[in-house]
Amino acid sequence: MLTTEEKTQAVVAALEDIKANNITVIDTSKLSTMFERMVIASANSTRQTKALADNVVAKLKERGERLGVAVVRRRGEEELVLEVRREESD
Repeated sequence: MLTTEEKTQAVVAALEDIKANNITVIDTSKLSTMFERMVIASANSTRQTKALADNVVAKLKERGERLGVAVVRRRGEEELVLEVRREESD
């Protein structure tokens, strides 16, 4: 299982592979018990947004990880919001 930092780095690398714009990582560990990081990226088109989401999911799946994905449309620009979830303890 990857650490939160490793997951975050993997998400950012996968976004960079598909040329995402404005990649932003927000540390939410002190704000929420639901998740520790929020990664936000914008794209130039709906097609690129889908490619970004697909690439992130595929890259993390290769490493045995899962994440939440939401695609948000604002002001004509597609934004991809990826949630790197906190590991649950047994």
